[in-house]
Amino acid sequence: MRVLLLLMMMIFFKMTEELNFKAICNLTTEVMGLPKGSLSDKSRKRQLQSSRSIAAYIGLTEESISRYVIAEVLDRDRSLTYHYVKAHKKNFKKCKIYRRAFTKVYKKYKDIDDQKEIFVSGKHMKSYLLQNKVNESRKSDVKLQVKSGEAICIIHTTYFDFSNQIENINLALKNYHFMYYTYNLF
Repeated sequence: MRVLLLLMMMIFFKMTEELNFKAICNLTTEVMGLPKGSLSDKSRKRQLQSSRSIAAYIGLTEESISRYVIAEVLDRDRSLTYHYVKAHKKNFKKCKIYRRAFTKVYKKYKDIDDQKEIFVSGKHMKSYLLQNKVNESRKSDVKLQVKSGEAICIIHTTYFDFSNQIENINLALKNYHFMYYTYNLF
């Protein structure tokens, strides 16, 4: 049972990273005028290569998304993410096309990122979550720690209600900066 919960927690944390990186990829393709989902194509066209590199760089440096998740979404090898980071400085300095594209995508990313809010206190965040279909269990097996800015709140849940609570938290906080961590109470 504990192994199953651990796997569920790993999958949900990975899902959050994956959803965040897919959003960055969608933003990149939109700004660059590419078809949605084209960053995972096998094409070596310059515009696609630059767009992949830009999305990966933003995902790694701004969101701290795992290299494994980025590689999986882009359908590339994980080692290529090291190349994207290493080549970024040189490309930005010497390649006019890359520099313009990166600046365009990064500005759009920051515009969206700045629109998201954070909570000032954990008490307010917990109250907001409880008002938005997040429920706490009296007999809890799992502790969810939700963090937004410096505010932290704890939501107690059971193994069986865990996935529902994660989904409710994601829906309630879609316009907020947040991360969550899970702890087994055993």
